[in-house]
Amino acid sequence: MDRNVTIHIDGVAYHAPDQKNLVEAIRDLGLEIPTLCYYPHIQPPLGTCRVCMLEVNGRPVCGCESRVMEGMQIQLHTPELDDHRKAMVELTFAEGNHFCPACEKSGDCDLQGLGYRMGINHSRFPHLFVDRLLDFRGRRLVIEPNRCVLCQRCVHEIRTSDDRPVFSISGRGDHTRLQIDEALESTIPDALALRAMQICPTGAILYRGKSLSRTPGDRQYDVPAEVVSSVDIVRLLKEARPDRKWRVATTSLAGCFGCHMSLLDIDTDLLEVIELIDLDRSPLTDIKHISGRCDLGLIEGGCGTDENVHVLREFREQCDVLVAVGECAIWGGLPAMRNMVPLDECLREAYVRAGDPEPQQIPSDEDLPAMLDRVYACSEVVPVDYYIPGCPPGAPMMWQFIASILTGASTSLIGKVFKYD
Repeated sequence: MDRNVTIHIDGVAYHAPDQKNLVEAIRDLGLEIPTLCYYPHIQPPLGTCRVCMLEVNGRPVCGCESRVMEGMQIQLHTPELDDHRKAMVELTFAEGNHFCPACEKSGDCDLQGLGYRMGINHSRFPHLFVDRLLDFRGRRLVIEPNRCVLCQRCVHEIRTSDDRPVFSISGRGDHTRLQIDEALESTIPDALALRAMQICPTGAILYRGKSLSRTPGDRQYDVPAEVVSSVDIVRLLKEARPDRKWRVATTSLAGCFGCHMSLLDIDTDLLEVIELIDLDRSPLTDIKHISGRCDLGLIEGGCGTDENVHVLREFREQCDVLVAVGECAIWGGLPAMRNMVPLDECLREAYVRAGDPEPQQIPSDEDLPAMLDRVYACSEVVPVDYYIPGCPPGAPMMWQFIASILTGASTSLIGKVFKYD
């Protein structure tokens, strides 16, 4: 039997087996420590994601690379540690081209689940939109290197009957890549190929024809939303300002108007809410310009043209509080997929090489807005006060959030309320 020793976690004494992996020991004690790359079958652990950082005897260490020792003084949760872990997850989202609304792993992605648990509704770091080519060489498996976190689960677990690895890691530093041996991949059973996709913590390994997203409600990280009723929303708005209406403006930039459509999905309850709110500039009212100072501005879509930038800056000046609504406004969303290729190449693909039998020209007219070199998040252009993630966010949650911001009422802003997809 393992010898138990005494350790202290956040000032509380616990008993744990000596030399046990620290992450496993903490979890066995019923405490939560986030991990992304850690996999019990890989020894020694890699420590690549740094999400399980904690302090041991006053020094920052990686939890998965540490073992239990007598007298350990462990800090598991401090504002600095929690912010560090959150930052590492945000950096992973920003560096890896994780388009949750368009990802086959959405709802079953460990990275996405970490984002929910940590209360991440946006990344404080700009997305890099790196352009790593997809690997289609496998007969069944496709590698999406933009999503790979180099956890090496597939390297250790997916092997042929004679114990040869189907996957391998090559390169160093920022040039480290996951590779697949297409000859060996063709020999493994279908069940093992499917397991490669399932053990991947993100959507980096996809099985052709079997990697479509599962229905919401059947996925690992689907949690029923907790939103207040429209009756409570109306009450909050009435009590906070009984003498006059709130003034709210909305606009859409480089987006699809899906978030505006979601605003309408409160259905007949919208009639009661709208009695308490004046909609100023908005596609919903077809009012083109803000007529006066607004309490709240809702912005949908990112900035893909010079006109988008002009509208956003003017909008910011006229709104006391500015909220970025939906993935496109928060980090660029699907329109920002063009950020991975030069603008000229993107335009040529759309207009010149689009398959039209008649040669086409790239539109060029002084009356057309000039396209920017890439699609920018709203926060890269003006200060943004709040973020509502989703593609699109749900209507009841959006109205709950709007009422909470206007009235100052407390509300849960992530996790069981917000979704990235």
